[in-house]
Formats: sequence, structure tokens, C-alpha cells
Amino acid sequence: MMLRWLRSIIGWTEERSGAVAFVAPIMTHRVPRDAKWWYVFGSATLMFFSIQLVSGVLLATLYAPSAADAYQSLIYIDNQVPLGWMLRAIHGWSSNAMVLMVVVHMSQVFLHASFKYPRELTWMVGVLLLFCTLALAFTGQIMRWDQDAYWGLGIGASIVDRVPVIGNTLRGILLGGPYIGGATLSRFFALHVFVLPGITIALVGLHLALILKGGISEMPKPGMVVDPATYRKGYEERVHRTGVPFWPDAAQRDMVFCGLALIVLIGLAAFYGPFGPNGNPDPSNIDANPRPDSAFLWIFAALALLPPQIETFLLLAAPPVIVLFMLAIPLLSNRGERAPTRRPLAVIASLAVAVALVSLTWLGVSSSWSPVMTAWTATPAPVSLVKRLTPLQMQGALVLQYQQCRNCHAIDGAGGERGPDLVDVGSRLSWDQLVRQVQQGGGNMPAYGKTLSSAETVAVVAFLQQCRVDGQPAASIPGALERARTSDLAPVATPSASE
Repeated sequence: MMLRWLRSIIGWTEERSGAVAFVAPIMTHRVPRDAKWWYVFGSATLMFFSIQLVSGVLLATLYAPSAADAYQSLIYIDNQVPLGWMLRAIHGWSSNAMVLMVVVHMSQVFLHASFKYPRELTWMVGVLLLFCTLALAFTGQIMRWDQDAYWGLGIGASIVDRVPVIGNTLRGILLGGPYIGGATLSRFFALHVFVLPGITIALVGLHLALILKGGISEMPKPGMVVDPATYRKGYEERVHRTGVPFWPDAAQRDMVFCGLALIVLIGLAAFYGPFGPNGNPDPSNIDANPRPDSAFLWIFAALALLPPQIETFLLLAAPPVIVLFMLAIPLLSNRGERAPTRRPLAVIASLAVAVALVSLTWLGVSSSWSPVMTAWTATPAPVSLVKRLTPLQMQGALVLQYQQCRNCHAIDGAGGERGPDLVDVGSRLSWDQLVRQVQQGGGNMPAYGKTLSSAETVAVVAFLQQCRVDGQPAASIPGALERARTSDLAPVATPSASE
């Protein structure tokens, strides 16, 4: 009785809407039999985007998009709304997961050369989806309206301001005025909640339509080349002969992978909680240590490491060149071999990009170029280095500490990473070399010749020369001791601690 009643409702709805007739061809379209676990990343991306939409709508009902109230509204969601912190955590972690899945999916498509004929437009739309996803992640970080958001906006505005002729105008459009304020947050809220999701939904629909039109690519096999004159007919014959319906064959694998990914997402959200907010956006706070979300740490590191001479040129030229090159890939190579074993340059390029992204992301996490500003007060020299020092060497240790050298130099792993570790500097540099480095600087190190007195320089060098791992001899160069003895900065003979 109940089943008959349910069928009658479905029949009544179908007669008037045609929903089943519309969805059925999509769910039952045939796909290559070998389209298996390599093909689940696109569905996972769509799942995470759906989670973004649902959780974003819920958060929008609680979020106050004003410069005065945005930060406190997030505190309210985290602490007062039941499971509000979990909602924010799911939204934040699904954003990172979506970025990851898009990158993995596009990497698989590139390695399998699935962008070749007749799927050139599918790839191009995928590239646009990648940058829409990154834009959603960036504007989402701005919604936190904390120190990370403020300084991220400041860096973005300074880059835009470097555009010749129209840079100042573009910065004003970006910020909604000459400085970061309430109009800035309103603009980014509109982008994050309305504009970018709308564009992304449209691109997802177009992407799916192109997939249905061109079909899901087969697993690449050596010797199976793509020839635009014959490929489509051969593909349709093979899929008709050996293919399987998307539902339930391929859809089952998508559901299994998406289910596992959802479990991992919920676990990460529950264990680590939401991202930020990290302090009120106060430009006068000199203790702020802002950094972007994980998806942009590689950009953060690249910007920090760019040589000043070419910084502006690369900042303005690299993004459009990268976008245009990615869009042009299927136009440059739309035929020929698809198997990675027959395309070594593509494999090498993929590995190089992966290594670069991972390395820069790690550098972004560690921020090795940034001084540890509290090291000179909070990071004492290791006891093993100071317990047997002579008075002169002890004075040098104090000078090294109070001149804030530890902010950039670690000693036995404790301190800054901007300069080399000093734990064994005495076995690497001679007396002359140490004096020259302290007085003249070099590399990223400033010169201290006018900051330290001769006595202080002698003391510092005396301390540094005894910084050696057990058993290592002191470094020397021919004639160093003789020149040191006749100079104003000669090492002073002092009794050892044992004497």
C-alpha cells in the first residue's frame, strides 16, 4: 500500500516536472570500464564544494559583515552558538580539502593528458574552477577579519598598487577606499558569499555538461594516440562495446571515496577546531605574526624569498603568464600520446611543480627568513657552551645575546633560522674570518663595525671561536694568527677556566 502510494506521488511529480527523465541520462551515461579510482577526485571536489555552500549559508545567518562586529560575531559563533565552532571548523577544513582535491584532480588530468581532443574546453573550465576555488579560500580568510586577514589584504593591496598607471585606482577598487576599513569587508563579503559562489556554480554546471558531451577519458595506454580525425568515433565505439553505466558502477567508487573523505574531514574539524580568528585587526600591534592559510603558504614563502631587484616584475608578470599558459596547454598539445611513460617532460614538470609547492609550503610554515624577535630574551645560550668560558668569552656571550644576534642565529637549534647555526662556527671560520664577518657583515647579515667597540668585537669573536662540537679543531687559515696578533683586534691571552 505504502509503496503504491509512493509510486503514485513520484509519477505525479514526474509527469509535471520531468526530473527523472532529465537526471536518468546523466546517471546512466556510459563510462570506460577502466575509469576507476583515478577518477574519484572530481566527485570529491564537488562534495566539498557542496559542504562549503551548506555550511556557508548557515554561517551567513550568524555572521555580522561589518568592520566593527565581524570579529566578535565569530567569537560569539565559537563560544555561544551550540556547535557553532564545529560548523566553522567544517567550513574551514572543507575549504582546504576542496583546494587539495582540485589540485590533485588537475594533476591527474595533466599526467593522463585528458585535456587532449575533444576535452580542451573541459580543461579550460577546470583551470577557471581552480582559480575560483583559490579566490573563495582567500576571501574566506578575509571574513575572519583578524590580523591574518588585515595583513593579507595589506600585501594584496600593495601588489595591486604596483601596477603601472592604474595601480592606485585598482587598489581603491579593491579596498573600497584609500585604506582597509568597513567598505573593504563589505566588498569581500559580497565576493565570498554571492559573486564567487555564483560563478563557481555556473562553471561546475558547464564543466559537468562538457564531461557528458566529451565523455570521461579512458586510462592512457602506450601506443593509443589521440588523432582528432578518428578519436571521437573510436571512443564512442569502445564505450558502447565495453563501457559500463556511471550508476552504479563508477558512482559506487565515488561514494566510497567521498564517504572516507567526509569522515576524515569531520575528524580534523572535531580535533583541531576552526581556523582563527587570530587577534583583532590592529595595525599598531607590533607583536602580530600574520600568515596565510595553508593553501597560500607557498605564495607567502615565494614573496618573502623574491630578490628585490625583480620582485615587482615577477609579482605583476607571473600570475597572468601562469594563467594563460595553463589555459593554453590543450591548444599547444591536443593530439598524440597520453600515457605518462611516453611523456617524460610532463612527468618531470609535474614532479618539479610538486616539489616546489611542498618546499615553499614548508618554508612558509617555518618562516626561516623571519627573525625570532624574542630569542635574545627568551632563548639563553646552551649551558654546555658557557659553563667553562673564560671571562673574555663570557663577555662575548653576553654581547652576542644583548645585540639580539640570537634572533637570527640559532645555537644548537635554539634561536632564529635566518642565519647559520653558530654551534660549530668556530670550526668553520677562522679568527680573521669571524672578525671580518662581524665587522663587515655579508649576505643577509648587517655590518656591526660601527655598532660594536673593538673590545666587544674581540669578546664576541673569542666566544664564537670556542663554539665547536666536541673533538673539532678550531678553524684557521695560513697566517691568520700572525695577522691577528699584530692587529687591533688580536685575541687576548686570558687564563682558561681550568687555570
